[in-house]
Amino acid sequence: MSDCFVVAIDGPAGAGKSTTAKAVAEKLGFACLDSGALYRAVALLLVEAGADPSDERVVGPLLAGVRISQSADGEQTFLNDRNVTSLLRSARVSDAASRSSALPAVRSALIELQRAAATGEGLVVEGRDMGTVVFPRAALKVFLDADEDERARRRGLELGLSGTAKLEKLGAEMAERDRRDRSRKVAPLRPAEDSLVLDTTSFSLQEVIDAVVNEVLSRKKLAK
Repeated sequence: MSDCFVVAIDGPAGAGKSTTAKAVAEKLGFACLDSGALYRAVALLLVEAGADPSDERVVGPLLAGVRISQSADGEQTFLNDRNVTSLLRSARVSDAASRSSALPAVRSALIELQRAAATGEGLVVEGRDMGTVVFPRAALKVFLDADEDERARRRGLELGLSGTAKLEKLGAEMAERDRRDRSRKVAPLRPAEDSLVLDTTSFSLQEVIDAVVNEVLSRKKLAK
């Protein structure tokens, strides 16, 4: 892992982490890991099993022997060799992921899987504790944020939702997930002390991508 240039991008839902991470990785020729999709794959497993995603006594045994993997570009996620990418963005899976990701059993099951991805020239990884817990020595840590209304609008576009009532409901669900993520005892959502913090509310996607890429190139140049 020491020779791999790791870019850790954290932030709440709708801040642009996934899109930014994939674009930055493509531009730099780095691998990309969507850690959120890994946690959503665990959540899907629990939803399909009818399990309580907050009950570690149930969740722990279900994780035994489970295989979760991802394509090098972070676009496809597999659960027990089944491509589950299209199933990971539902509201039910999102809620289950927020609840189950707070469990030590889930985090310990995925942390080594995430760290093992740091091979080759570089890796861009996004999530909620990439810079604080999973990759505390990442070469670059970025924390993306935006105001709640803008994040709800972006996630609504991603999910194909329209109408004030639907967006308000989505916004309320995201706010509750943020509250849980920021207040959980295990790996709470927060910027690492040495993070580059970007409020993307008024940024275009390209501006965010360029800011991260330029920072990577600057740091790589200084490291030579």
